[in-house]
Amino acid sequence: QVQLVESGGGLVQAGGSLRLSCAASGRTLSTYAVGWFRQAPGKEREFVAAISASGFSPFVTNSVRGRFTISRDNALDTVYLQMNSLQPEDTAVYFCAAGAGTALAHEYDYWGQGTQVTVSS
Repeated sequence: QVQLVESGGGLVQAGGSLRLSCAASGRTLSTYAVGWFRQAPGKEREFVAAISASGFSPFVTNSVRGRFTISRDNALDTVYLQMNSLQPEDTAVYFCAAGAGTALAHEYDYWGQGTQVTVSS
């Protein structure tokens, strides 16, 4: 079992930045690919970014490319989502998940509880 805890969410003005962290307890996160997903009120959960267990081949969805970066520090057993140039449409609960490292939520085995990101205009 892997327990995931997200942190770093909050309220920020449009154009601002936040860095989300996904930390693991239980089994090490370093053997899993990790993805970030988000869910806005009344919308489906959507893929944001993913990174392999080794940290190679990170990728992000088109809507955040050039603004968001995913990275990981396996020595700290933590995965990060750096979010720059935030816009109101980025407002959502952000979840990290451990599993396949794809854009498909059902291919992830473990999920955190989420952290709220609110971007004001």
